[in-house]
Amino acid sequence: MPEQPRRTPSQAVLTVQQVEQISPDLVRITAGGDGYEAFNDNIYTDKYVKILFADPSHGLTPPYDLAQLREESPEKLPTRRTYTVRSADPEQRRLVIDFVVHGDEGVAGPWARQAQPGDAIVVSGAGGGYLPEPELPWHLLIGDHTALPAISSAIEAMQPDAVGHVVLTVADPADRILPEAPSGVSVRWTETDDELLAALTDLPWADGHPGVFAHGERGTIKEVRALLKQREVPRDRLSISAYWARGRAEDQFQAEKREPIGQIE
Repeated sequence: MPEQPRRTPSQAVLTVQQVEQISPDLVRITAGGDGYEAFNDNIYTDKYVKILFADPSHGLTPPYDLAQLREESPEKLPTRRTYTVRSADPEQRRLVIDFVVHGDEGVAGPWARQAQPGDAIVVSGAGGGYLPEPELPWHLLIGDHTALPAISSAIEAMQPDAVGHVVLTVADPADRILPEAPSGVSVRWTETDDELLAALTDLPWADGHPGVFAHGERGTIKEVRALLKQREVPRDRLSISAYWARGRAEDQFQAEKREPIGQIE
């Protein structure tokens, strides 16, 4: 059988409409326009996109022909970074994405800090797979600053009578931004991942298995998985993976997902 051509994901070329510094380490970018039609939306609260950052010195015009670049000029391939969509509005044709910014480190953070209305942003996606299921007895949401957008969207999607717990590691209180949770959902903030793991160990465990969303730093999420195994939470109740790994740039982190070090069973 002849080899099938590899499907190229569509690219939505959007225009930055608004830039907000919503906390010391969070920059919110709102982008939209006619290019929104190429955005593949979904129903999930953890929807995410790949953002393509091309080196301006290469003079590339989006959308990018990635296959041609890969074959002819691999050194010009845009850098890809994965970000959760905070919200998508098909009527207004715009996306909202929150960027964690720490000085001049990385690619996406510095771009977000310097972004201005009128700038272009190229996104591919969206992926995702989690939505809080109202029929489950309770919910358990676990994460760090990288999971704030997805957990915020999950909280907004919950029924008013939802019950459960949110446990988050965000060191700076000024960055602890969440929408109001249903009255039956408690929110616990911790300064370190060790404190988060201790909070999970001591968490009051209600009857029935919760629906779990657990995403954050790889080493911490592996320890979270071990705790959930002790509680005998079925695998089909889990949305669990690493969003990043300490000491790894995203390219290396993504490559390691296929290796034992990057797998969370």
